[in-house]
Formats: sequence, structure tokens, C-alpha cells
Amino acid sequence: MAWLSLKVLLVGLSFLGCLYPLVDFSFSGETRGQKPNFVIILADDMGWGDLGANWAGTKDTANLDKMAAEGMRFVDFHAAASTCSPSRAALLTGRLGLRNGVTHNFAVTSVGGLPLNETTLAEVLRGAGYVTGMIGKWHLGHHGSHHPSFRGFDYYFGIPYSHDMGCTDTPGYNHPPCPACPRGDRPSRNLERDCYSDVALPLYENLNIVEQPVNLSALAQKYAEKATQFIRQASTSGRPFLLYVGLAHMHVPLTRTPLSAGPRSLRPYSAGLREMDRLVGRIKDTVDLEGKNNTFLWFTGDNGPWAQKCELAGSVGPFTGLWQARRGGSPAKQTTWEGGHRVPALAYWPGRVPGNVTSAALLSVLDIFPTVLALAGAPLPRGRRFDGLDVSQVLFGWAQTGHRVLFHPNSGAAGEDGALQTVRLERYKAFYVTGGARACDGSVGPERRHERPLIFDLEADLAEAAPLAEGGAQYRAVLPRVAAALAGALDDIARDRVSRADYSQDPSARPCCDPRRPACRCPAA
Repeated sequence: MAWLSLKVLLVGLSFLGCLYPLVDFSFSGETRGQKPNFVIILADDMGWGDLGANWAGTKDTANLDKMAAEGMRFVDFHAAASTCSPSRAALLTGRLGLRNGVTHNFAVTSVGGLPLNETTLAEVLRGAGYVTGMIGKWHLGHHGSHHPSFRGFDYYFGIPYSHDMGCTDTPGYNHPPCPACPRGDRPSRNLERDCYSDVALPLYENLNIVEQPVNLSALAQKYAEKATQFIRQASTSGRPFLLYVGLAHMHVPLTRTPLSAGPRSLRPYSAGLREMDRLVGRIKDTVDLEGKNNTFLWFTGDNGPWAQKCELAGSVGPFTGLWQARRGGSPAKQTTWEGGHRVPALAYWPGRVPGNVTSAALLSVLDIFPTVLALAGAPLPRGRRFDGLDVSQVLFGWAQTGHRVLFHPNSGAAGEDGALQTVRLERYKAFYVTGGARACDGSVGPERRHERPLIFDLEADLAEAAPLAEGGAQYRAVLPRVAAALAGALDDIARDRVSRADYSQDPSARPCCDPRRPACRCPAA
């Protein structure tokens, strides 16, 4: 029986109460032709300024900097939201949260996930003959049919949500620190409301929980091994492949893994950056060895740094959101200030993407979906409207412009989740609502609504320090264009087939290896 057919059978048996085995992800032969392979690596909470190629003060990303020198670096590239689940849903659908239904994060006990009537990138490519795999953080629903094994991925190995959403025996660095999982009948001390002690962090392989709690110190090594194994086996299968890697880095908790080389005085964040960089380097080395001239590698991030984690958060570089910072709160993750959604981005494809090129084109994570499908020769799903663009022309050096307009959805700091109240129009950016997320000092910027939006000229003011004067000619010229762009987008969404995610929760939906044991621990091997 062909491998894929075998998997379908096993998935069906799992619903009948049978164990889903840890199958070897070997692949049946099929002529590859000229279809390219795709590797998409998504960092978590990584700041724009964490990439050495972006910000001269960073010395911890040697492999990524080498990739930038050999490929294309994007300096005006944006996450589709400033928090985890909406950003990932947009990557996999090419649609904003108001269309795909994912406007805020899913929980450990979430019943739903990315709506099942939304078509993922993996589903389209699998239908086009691709082998599809995912390693790492999912965070788009884990219960029932929302698990990645049912959303187009032939193989999955990873954690179903953020790795701070469960206790471990090796908690790592967090601010404030969280306790280890309880052992025996002793409950864990849980002094912080943001800490999880009732359920341990699970690690899945396909539909099986293979470790609970996860050993965070060994996670990067496991991800590297599984990713390289997938690439090697897929490369010998005769079929093109998609590998999507959702890194745990640089989200807290940061691991306490000792560095194999380098100064011992490195702060935890720098050590974590180096660990992440080595992981990415291993994946790139495998791509170079197995399919360098036919594999497109795209590296980017899901949102900006989580400033309330203080020294455990990354750098926004020059995008300091000074207007907001002066009024309290953080202008990074969860906000629509540049520090919340402007992210590092690199494209690497020797012989196709020109090397050592810096692009200032206005691009988005939303563009990954339509661009990959265009390069694969696969059609966009019917009956849907998309917010991303096919930016192949930019990637190949044939064009210098991307979006004219981008929308930055509210992501938790101010306004209704998912609503479009921040508009990027060419060099200008307009805010109809402002507010700061929780900062390191505990302050939260007050929500303010602006009937006449604040408009910043990003070309002259990267720090978003001083909006244009409302009475000035520049403001008067830009305002009607911003209003028209926003009205057009909202009208288009109103005419679209939109989805609604189920955000209901049930304690029975939490992943649990053995409910009879404290924190759902797996039995000792």
C-alpha cells in the first residue's frame, strides 16, 4: 500500500480507539519534474533587530547572516498579526483574521482551531503531489480534526501551542519564573497566573504524545534531527516537498542549554539566539546537500518581541514606537506599532533568488501562501479572496515593489481583536486606535481612539515618534487615501466567504498522555 494511503487508514483507525503508530515517514515514488521544494521557517517572538544582518549590534546569528549574504533580505517585511495564532493562520491561508476567523490565540483547552472550511497551504500542495511535513509549534487547534495531521500535513512532530503553555521539569528562563511540574501527589506551587502547573507540556509525533512533559533542553536538537530526516527522505522519494518549521525560539521560556562554543558570560537571550541560529544552519546545510538548486527556503517571524519579558525579550531595532512608549506600555508584540509586526525575513534559493540583495519592498507573511502556490504551479483555492500577493517578481529581482497597502490587525493591546484600525499606505501609516501592551516595568498604555487618525511618515520617522500635523498639507493629502483604502478593504471582506473560529473551551480538550498521573505525565519508559 502506498504510504499516504496507509496513513489515511491509520488516521481512520485512530478515531475507532486504535493507537496511531509512529510510522516511518518514507514516501512512495512519483515523478518530481521541475516542481520546487519549499522550506518555511517561522521564528517566534524574534525582533527585527535580533538579526545581525539587520542591526549591527547583533552578533549571534552567523548562519542567518550567511543566508542573507547568499540570498535576499527584506527590511520592510511584516507579520500578518502581532500575536501567535492569527499570524500563523494568515501564513497558512493567505488571509487576514477577519476572513479566516482566527483573531486571537487558542488555549490549552480550546475545542476549536483554524476553521475546517479554510484551506491550508499544506492541503493545496499535497493535492498537487507534494509530501508535506511540519516540525514545531502549531497553535491553530489541537483537538480532533484541528490537529495538523488533519490540516494537510503528512508528518508532524512538535508542540501544539506555545511552549510556555504547560509545565516542564526543566522550566528554563522566564520572567517571572514558573515552577517545574509537580511530582507524585504534591501539587506544584503556582504563584504566577501566567504559569501552567496542572498540565505538562506535550510533544507530539503525528497523533501520539511521545513526551509529556517535554525536555526543553533537548528540543532544538530533536527539531533539527526531525527536520533534516524529513528533507533527506523526501528528497529521495521522487516527489517535491513542503516543510514548515515553527521554531520555539525566541519565545520564553528560554532553554538553559549550555553553549558548545562561545563565551560563558552570554546572557540567556543571546545564548538562545545562537541555539536557534545553529538549528536553522543545520536545516540550511541539509537543503544545500540534498536539493540546493531546487529548494526555496523562506525564513521570517510571527511577530515582534514580547517586551514584558524584559531582558528575555529581543530587539526592535530602530522601530521603538516612541509616541506610544512616552505614554506608557510596550510598542512591540500585541501592538500595531512597527515593533509588533515588522519582522526579519530572508529568502534563499541559489540560482533563482539573487544573492546579497536587500529589498525594501513592502511585503507580508500573507504573501507566502500565494507565492508558494504560484511557484508550485498550483491554483489558489476557489471561492475565497486573499490578502497576500504573488511576489515572485520581487524574489527573482525583477521588481522592487510589493504592496501599496497593508493592514495591521488589532492583536491584543487595543481595540477589538482582529479589527483593521491601522493602515500602512506606501510610506505612511495611520492609527485609528493606539495602545501599548504590557511593558517590562508593568505599565500598559491606555487605549485611545482617534477619529482623525494619527499618521506617521515612516520614511522620515522609523521610530514613530511624531505624527504629521493634522492641519498640514501632507496630512490632508494622505488622509482621504487612507480612508478610501480602509473602506475598500472592509467592503471586500464583507463580500467574501468569511469563516468563524470556535473559541469555546473544555477541560477534556487538553492534551493528556495519562490523566491518572500528576500533570498528565507519560509513564516512565
